[in-house]
Amino acid sequence: MKTIEDCLNERIVIIDGAMGTMIQRYKLTEEDYRGERFKDWKYDVKGNNDLLCLTQPQIIKEIHKQYLDAGADIIETNTFNAQRVSLADYHMEDLAYEINLAAAKIAKEAVKESGKQAWVAGAIGPMNKTLSLSPDVNNPGYRSVTFDEVVNAYYEQVKGLVEGAVDLLLIETIFDTLNAKAAIFAIKKYFRDNDHPGIPIMISGTITDASGRTLSGQTLEAFYTSVMHARPLSIGLNCALGAKEMRPHIQELAQIASCFVSAYPNAGLPNAMGEYDEQPEDTAHFIEDWAKEGFVNIVGGCCGTTPEHIRHIAEHVKDLSPRPVPVAEKTV
Repeated sequence: MKTIEDCLNERIVIIDGAMGTMIQRYKLTEEDYRGERFKDWKYDVKGNNDLLCLTQPQIIKEIHKQYLDAGADIIETNTFNAQRVSLADYHMEDLAYEINLAAAKIAKEAVKESGKQAWVAGAIGPMNKTLSLSPDVNNPGYRSVTFDEVVNAYYEQVKGLVEGAVDLLLIETIFDTLNAKAAIFAIKKYFRDNDHPGIPIMISGTITDASGRTLSGQTLEAFYTSVMHARPLSIGLNCALGAKEMRPHIQELAQIASCFVSAYPNAGLPNAMGEYDEQPEDTAHFIEDWAKEGFVNIVGGCCGTTPEHIRHIAEHVKDLSPRPVPVAEKTV
């Protein structure tokens, strides 16, 4: 069995596409989200996609298997908002650990049933509260959450994912680097507290507009510098932009990163209805161009992408060489 590092050195590795886009295809009702267990829950839960790991696990597994069949080497757990700070929107904070544990097991089962070698990445999203920005325009110093609260929420999430036997941890869609640093701290603390040898960490930021900055105002280079102490397996970008708009930023990252580079853009920019129109063939052509230029090691899709997008991407990059990781010179 090859390690993920072996595969990354040999070829371009494929990560899966959007989970939310696929869930929408099932047209689930409030009752579907609730299942039998939460049928009397006092609050609406429709839209809590992570809850489906408990109430509709067969759907989540089916989506994972579709991505594996399409050529994905890495599938992400359905846990983008599965920490207690975000789950508070549904008054389901106490389910955080259980959801992450279940999500990891579902993804591992999907890989096992697929019969192929693939890796499960525990998805750790950006959270719906930010440490760097005030939600109150009249009080710039106000924060709706503390650093310790964010660390504790991520720690609980990491515990569920690791105990569910994920192979990687993916801190993704980072628009506030301080939240990401809290996630890194939580991961390292969990490993230290449990005498765990650790598993590889992937980090993926989000550039929110043409300025090339994150929402909290960092340039790409500053973001990279801020998180490299985590010694990640890969650093990359996802979400917010389509492949066409993401290209210059991936090019910049490829030039400065001393680890593997990942990129999984949206299926273009959303239309007036908030939907994504870019066809699989188009997304694949953009990413093929990056691969030919030697920018990437891991590619896939974010919002609006489907197994068809992943199938086309995998086909377009299968014969192209991965970006060589620069060897840092030792200083005397």
